[in-house]
Parts: sequence; structure tokens; C-alpha cells
Amino acid sequence: MTTVATTVQDYLASLTPEQRSVIEPVRSLILSHLPSGLVETINWGMFSYEVPLALYPNTYNKKPLSYVGLAVQKQYYSLYLMPAYMDQNVYQTLMAAFESAGKKLSMGKSCIRFKKVEDLPLEVIGSIIASHTVSSFISAYETARNA
Repeated sequence: MTTVATTVQDYLASLTPEQRSVIEPVRSLILSHLPSGLVETINWGMFSYEVPLALYPNTYNKKPLSYVGLAVQKQYYSLYLMPAYMDQNVYQTLMAAFESAGKKLSMGKSCIRFKKVEDLPLEVIGSIIASHTVSSFISAYETARNA
């Protein structure tokens, strides 16, 4: 789903009550676990939690380094977890959490697709989000880029 919103408030205002009922709890989870130094913006047509260019300008695309993303799609919602994409151990932890919770994981490279908040193992997702500092995430990014 495309959006013309350029601010968090505009994005939230553009959502239906049903969409907000799913997005707001996941957004709150992200914000409560977000490492210090990362910022919430609207980028790539979604909520983006990223390393500001002022802290790390050396990205491959000259855009802020993305850590987590949250979007409303036409048929589902998307949660992008770069730590799970960049680290096989984190990915395996995420897969195990879905399995042990009896939840179905629908995931692309970093994108978890879900239809309701209950589809997510929130505790594990929160711990994954909290697992990095800005500097450790930049280091992991640089390692992944050089691999």
C-alpha cells in the first residue's frame, strides 16, 4: 500500500481504525525496545526505525541505515527486522519462537508478514529489537556488507 504521508502523525492519520488497531501495538512494542540513537521516521513508505545519516553516512544507497520497518500492505502488515536478516542465529531464534508459540511464520528476507498482532511472538521480537546498540548494529551491517 503506498502512502503520501511524510510524518509519523500523517501516516497514523491515514490509517483506518482497523489498521491502527494492529499497527499501534506493534509500533509501541518497537518504540519500547528501540535502542537509543535510532529514530522513528517515515521512509520507504512506512514507519522506519533507522540510524540517522548524521551518525552513519556511509551506507550503500546514501539513505539512513534501516533497523526495523513497519508497514500496512493491502492484504497484510509487514514487520522488517534487519537483525534477523543479517544474523542467522537471530533468524533461527525467531523461527523457533514462532514454532514454540504455534504461530505460522510467513517471512521474506527480513519481512515478517502478519494479519493481526496475535500472529507475532511479541516477547521475542521485542528482545530482537533491543539486541543491538547503534554501534553494534553498524558493526554488524559493515560485516554483512563485506561478506
